[in-house]
Amino acid sequence: MNLVEPITAFQPELEQIRRDLHAHPELCYEEQRTSDVVAARLTEWGIPVVRGLGLTGVVGIIKNGSSTRAIGLRADMDALPMQEVNTFPHASRHPGKMHACGHDGHTAMLLGAAHYLATHRNFDGTVYVIFQPAEEGGGGAQRMIDDGLFEQFPMEAVYGMHNWPGIDVGSFGVTAGPMMASSNEFDVIVRGKGAHAAQPHKGVDPVMVAVQIAQSWQTIISREKNPLDTAVLSITQIHAGSATNVIPDEAVLIGTVRTFTTEVLDLIERRMQEIANHTAAGFNAEVDFTFKRNYPPLINHPAQTAFAVEAMKAVVGADKVDIDVEPTMGAEDFAFMLQAKPGCYVFIGNGEGAHRAGGHGLGPCQLHNASYDFNDTLLPIGASFWVKLAEMSLPAS
Repeated sequence: MNLVEPITAFQPELEQIRRDLHAHPELCYEEQRTSDVVAARLTEWGIPVVRGLGLTGVVGIIKNGSSTRAIGLRADMDALPMQEVNTFPHASRHPGKMHACGHDGHTAMLLGAAHYLATHRNFDGTVYVIFQPAEEGGGGAQRMIDDGLFEQFPMEAVYGMHNWPGIDVGSFGVTAGPMMASSNEFDVIVRGKGAHAAQPHKGVDPVMVAVQIAQSWQTIISREKNPLDTAVLSITQIHAGSATNVIPDEAVLIGTVRTFTTEVLDLIERRMQEIANHTAAGFNAEVDFTFKRNYPPLINHPAQTAFAVEAMKAVVGADKVDIDVEPTMGAEDFAFMLQAKPGCYVFIGNGEGAHRAGGHGLGPCQLHNASYDFNDTLLPIGASFWVKLAEMSLPAS
């Protein structure tokens, strides 16, 4: 690997920052301490800071030379509402809150890059380091955009990065086009007519209607969309009734839909509602249909993806860069930034979990798992990638 040597020397400091953030996780839009740490470090390194976009977001401004060109590098800061089972010294000190997705590491890697760029300034233009709140379901990317991120900090491209368990440490993965799915949720209430379970003919059974709807929805995936288009429709909750001898008034269906294109999503949402309405009508029931679109598909722009690939190769070598990594049905709100600006989102390998010190949980080192921990070996690798990307994007004259 061709790591940036001063960043490698700075790794102990980055580890301290990362583990401190891990021990003090904050949920979406609550990242006050985290943003204080970020802003304090940037200020200490002579980087002007703007706070408040997306409520708790932080943007650092690193300028050099005379060029008006600029790029943005983004890291997310929030944790998840889950209980950590690890017991090593830097485990979460806040019950019910955990950095189980590695945003502590993402923040530390971008801080490492910011420190180097501010110290050496081997580029011509402006690098905006964007520390975003509320990726985990809060839509912090869109809120920063709504607060004027790209107007206040004009940039020609924006880039993001996420650690990825299962990819070897020292490796990167990316693909042009759709790389992560849209995230959507539905909440459907089937309204029937309650009755004694021994006299079902005197009521309208919403449970049976819900079962019919649930079965029929799967034909949207298997028989209505193009088989070459990927989509998931998962019913994850069914709620109804409170007693064995009572037909309830209502049954509820809750779940998620994931797609890589808006066109497929449009089809699925429309047909879900039509099937629900008509099925309920056929049984003399009614339906309240709610469908919420959370995050759009994350679609990497081809030119920026090709450019990011060259920066990855410069750090870890061409043999460690998978340019056709398998897309995931997971979602990421960096997709909003890629709708507003050209850019690319990449995966950096987090390994299989062998890095975890004593005191880790028995579960796998997978994202959103209570035994997860970010691999600190990635810190100089990710920070070096950010630096190479910035210096290649804004070459010094």
